Amino acid sequence: MVERPVGPTAPDIVLETDTGSTVMSPGHDYHVGRDPLSDIVLDDARVSWHHAVLRADDGHWTLADEHSTNGTYTEGRRIQECGIRPGDEIRFGNPADGPRAHLVRPPEPDPDRPSAVSLPELTGTFRRPAGVRPLPERTIRIGRAPDNDQVVHDLIVSRRHAELRARADGTYEIADLGSHNGTYLNGRPVTRAPVGPGDIIGIGHSAFCLVGGELQEYVDTGEVSLDVQDLTVTVDRGRKVLLDNVSFPVGEKCLLAVVGPSGAGKSTLLGALTGQRPADRGTVLYDGRDLYRDYAELRQRIGLVPQDDILHPQLSVRAALGYAAELRFPEDTVRSERRARVDEVMRELGLEQRAGQPVHSLSGGQRKRVSVALELLTKPSLLFLDEPTSGLDPGMDRSVMHMLRDLADDGRTVIVVTHSVLSLDVCDRLLVLAPGGRVAYYGPPGGTLAFLGADQWPEAFEAFDRDPDRDWAGEYRESPLHRRYVTEATAQPHHPGPTTLTPSPPPRPRSRSAQLGTLIRRYTAVLSADRTFLFVMIALPFVMGAMARALSEGALTRSTATNVLLILCVGAVLTGAANAVRELVKERVVYRRERAVGLSRSAYVMSKVVVLGTVTVAQAVVLTLVALLGIPLNAPGGRGVLLPPLAEITLAVALLAFTAMMLGLVVSALVPKEEVTMPLLVLLAIVQVVFCGALLHLNGTPGLAPLSWLVPSRWAFGAMVGTVGPARVMPAAQATDRLLRHTAGSWLLDLGMLLVLSALCGFAVARLLRRQEPAVMRK
Repeated sequence: MVERPVGPTAPDIVLETDTGSTVMSPGHDYHVGRDPLSDIVLDDARVSWHHAVLRADDGHWTLADEHSTNGTYTEGRRIQECGIRPGDEIRFGNPADGPRAHLVRPPEPDPDRPSAVSLPELTGTFRRPAGVRPLPERTIRIGRAPDNDQVVHDLIVSRRHAELRARADGTYEIADLGSHNGTYLNGRPVTRAPVGPGDIIGIGHSAFCLVGGELQEYVDTGEVSLDVQDLTVTVDRGRKVLLDNVSFPVGEKCLLAVVGPSGAGKSTLLGALTGQRPADRGTVLYDGRDLYRDYAELRQRIGLVPQDDILHPQLSVRAALGYAAELRFPEDTVRSERRARVDEVMRELGLEQRAGQPVHSLSGGQRKRVSVALELLTKPSLLFLDEPTSGLDPGMDRSVMHMLRDLADDGRTVIVVTHSVLSLDVCDRLLVLAPGGRVAYYGPPGGTLAFLGADQWPEAFEAFDRDPDRDWAGEYRESPLHRRYVTEATAQPHHPGPTTLTPSPPPRPRSRSAQLGTLIRRYTAVLSADRTFLFVMIALPFVMGAMARALSEGALTRSTATNVLLILCVGAVLTGAANAVRELVKERVVYRRERAVGLSRSAYVMSKVVVLGTVTVAQAVVLTLVALLGIPLNAPGGRGVLLPPLAEITLAVALLAFTAMMLGLVVSALVPKEEVTMPLLVLLAIVQVVFCGALLHLNGTPGLAPLSWLVPSRWAFGAMVGTVGPARVMPAAQATDRLLRHTAGSWLLDLGMLLVLSALCGFAVARLLRRQEPAVMRK
């Protein structure tokens, strides 16, 4: 920043971008660009290194373009310099979809209390400070490393996370130091912003407040409350109600079970409470803080265990938790820190004896413990579980519920959605949802059946279907149970709501490259432990190569060449597609959960491409060499187009196998379940055979020729025919096909189109994965 003599009348103004907020004060120039040293860094190729500058002049703010390549825009028009004010929107690099910045007025601080908390004295976190120190005269550095001025013992905090700086005018500002999980001011991510009395600085599980000349630290130890107020969710433009004014309080260290018949809104409630599908109306207060308003900060304190296991069954327990720790903790955590946390979680859940055991060999209850352990790595204060006892026998059911009881007693709020009613007695509170998403009962489990007028749970659930017009929610609201367990137990005042949750991806604890390295190592370990995959991977190219070699009859001649090249095409397609066609759909639950905690979509896709691509290309090379090594290829003049004939054919087969692998990933990202992939694999192979050009005359045939351009085997077969020579392979009618010529232009076009098709498939995979993510995870 550059000091400037500016008149004192220019107001502070907040510049909000997708990566955070910066409060700009008169007296400085604020530079925007891709340069990491810029005040506002925009990591977008359309943004210039030094793109624009914002400054205060004569009592108002101005925006000036710094001769950027793609321009700076306000109100859709390109500007060189113009005045700006709160409410304006700025685009950098493109007027339609370039990186956006929005100008707003800074909030007025409330000197009496933390501005993001309703009643601090009624919360577990803000009831009393964990530490107090005098406000700094210059700068306090905050982070995990022991040489910081304020040490935060939290693995999701970076070693050097942020600085609290004293300004010349006696005020303070918070500056993020490039931390991986972000620094937050009143729930919003910031890179640099002034801090006033009552503001909350969020760093990991700690909150810092400026109170009476002191810096007070409050630590979220997990003993938090949850107040749910009037949650309503509708679909079909409000015509169908999934949740209808659901309200209830959840105290500290509480184990709450949510039950109800199918279609009562249990999963919808889970989405609303975790923020993955926010309610249309209503408020969720996390220890006095509006969860939706402060979701960017609070999301990392929420753990979610889906119904399906979020584990790779081939890995050992320790390996599965170790890779998860790598992905979830900041890049500057060392292996010993991660390993210590993994060991701590395994001890807490009684998994020490199972540490080296493959996940697939565990019982259902033990696998669920590992799924819970994975979520506990980051010490969430709120733990949600969706049907954790589904498919378990009664003994395992009770074991899992007692485990959840222990987790709550250790200082967490645990909410479990379940169909099982076998072990509800271990819960503190029970929420029963009636059809239509209405509260039929909330209170201790022991009084539920009596209130519902049933002797057994099946009878109670049958009553919901048998008497659909009965006002279950109205009866409960009029009962003394509602007054005792909802009205009088709700500590926080009623909030007006709703607060809009702006969809944004979570911060990435690690860079894309670091995530890619971890994912590649994990995926390699998963495939290496899959013996069936290894056997098929090794056997398939040898079998297909041997078939092609047998058909060649010792040489590629006019009578054998077509069949040999066709078998090579089929073998490459089957090899590549079979490797990939199940790999995304079988990991869908794992991907969704890891994406929610910061996994990079591009790193995930690239890990599949790198590992499967390496395996597939190696298989293609083996396939071709087994089929053709030592066999006369009879290419024109004994030479290929640009390379030796065997090298050219090997390259064409390898590129075809790689493209088929990418096509398999598209199928895997598209299908709803794993069982559908095998029929589609067969169909995919048939299409490649029909449209490769070996069986049908495609050149000049209306409809068939353009359609065949989308089929990878068409281009690979053309490249191989071009190498061997069309006159030796194809009938005279087809030898005129320009894709089959023995020329450098045709051969390079064939291979180039395989690369283009691979790139298109990669783009399609990324878009399909994005469609499967909740809105708050998309970018």
